[in-house]
Amino acid sequence: MEAYEKGVNMSIGYACLVVGVPNTSIKRLKKDNISEDKLKEVILFNLHSLENIIDYNIKNNIKLFRISSDIIPFGSSPINNLKWWDIFEKELSNIGKKIRDNSIRVSMHPGQYSVLNSLKKEVVDNTIKDLEYHARFLESLKVDESNKIILHVGGVYNDKQEAKERFINNYNKLSFDIKKRLVIENDDRSFNIKDVLEISNITGAPVIYDNLHNFLNKSTDVFNDYEWIMKCSKTWKENDGKQKIHYSQQEENKKNGSHSKTIYTPKFLDFMTSLYNVDIDIMLEVKDKNLSATKCINILNSSGKIETLEKEWARYKYSVLEKSSSNYHKIRQLLKDKDKYPVKKFYLLIEEALDKKTRKGSAINAIEHVYGYFKKVILEKEKQQYMLKLSKFKKDILSLDSFKKYLNKLAIKYNVKYLIESYYFSI
Repeated sequence: MEAYEKGVNMSIGYACLVVGVPNTSIKRLKKDNISEDKLKEVILFNLHSLENIIDYNIKNNIKLFRISSDIIPFGSSPINNLKWWDIFEKELSNIGKKIRDNSIRVSMHPGQYSVLNSLKKEVVDNTIKDLEYHARFLESLKVDESNKIILHVGGVYNDKQEAKERFINNYNKLSFDIKKRLVIENDDRSFNIKDVLEISNITGAPVIYDNLHNFLNKSTDVFNDYEWIMKCSKTWKENDGKQKIHYSQQEENKKNGSHSKTIYTPKFLDFMTSLYNVDIDIMLEVKDKNLSATKCINILNSSGKIETLEKEWARYKYSVLEKSSSNYHKIRQLLKDKDKYPVKKFYLLIEEALDKKTRKGSAINAIEHVYGYFKKVILEKEKQQYMLKLSKFKKDILSLDSFKKYLNKLAIKYNVKYLIESYYFSI
């Protein structure tokens, strides 16, 4: 069997946003655009989006998800003085019930301006308020303390030891509601995994190991991923839930720390092989979000069926055709044997195709396939508009992105579910 035999009990998830799923966007507000009515409108919109994301995760058996901190605009700021937890109690209760009933584990990750060891009292005070907001949101969902808030230690400020001590002192000032959820993570510049473990030894905060951060910011102690993960495992107590790590891959030819556009199969399998079947949850930090989560789940499923790959192929096929007709036909051949589950080869061919430079002929081939779904039902003026746009695209007057946006509007107008649920308009 080609599927990976280990790690089938772990949960694999993604962070904040969903690719290729309608009605899941998160809105933000600017300070100069704040009003009580506007806040209520945007919060309700975001909660509906979150519920749609949770529904998607349930449908696709994704058990790990990081909720965007932007779900409540200015959640920790006096600009927002709404008692949103009361106003939207019904919506929060519905979302929380779905999360609990389907054994989904959620988390939140305050942003770069939440620095608990800052030299400035104002920054520390605001950080504590931000942590209070995140804890309140998770409490509003009525999820237990295995649903975590992730925080980096902060800045070094020219004296790492003092910075550590300042973090510990400020950590001790936090409320129990925050402490029971707070986990700390190694970063890519300041506090390596050894530093974070030292802080954990004093505070008792569980440690999240980030493989890419460790690669970029190594400790003087030389241990591999498995060994560091084992050291971190000792910081996780029973009430904290399963040990959790962050996994990502470096995007080639980009600055250090840039996450790859997708999780590439060979590197992921090499990483998993190195873990010796450790029982952990893995949060993927990657640009294509849920697409990589689904991919990795399928790769690790040793009892997978061909129907799973056929479902995936329906979503990927026109994105692949746009890049490589050769890979498109190879995958179609691969899926003809209904008794096999060639998951590794399937995703390798997709990754290979999507890494290719788009050629105009391949793009037109995909466009014409997509157009075929509604060419018999659209209005005559829309047919003429399509032909005009196709002509402009061939002459380099119209970009491929603009053409695809037009096709997407037609797919939505004529409710072509097959296309709407595909990744053709998303990747």
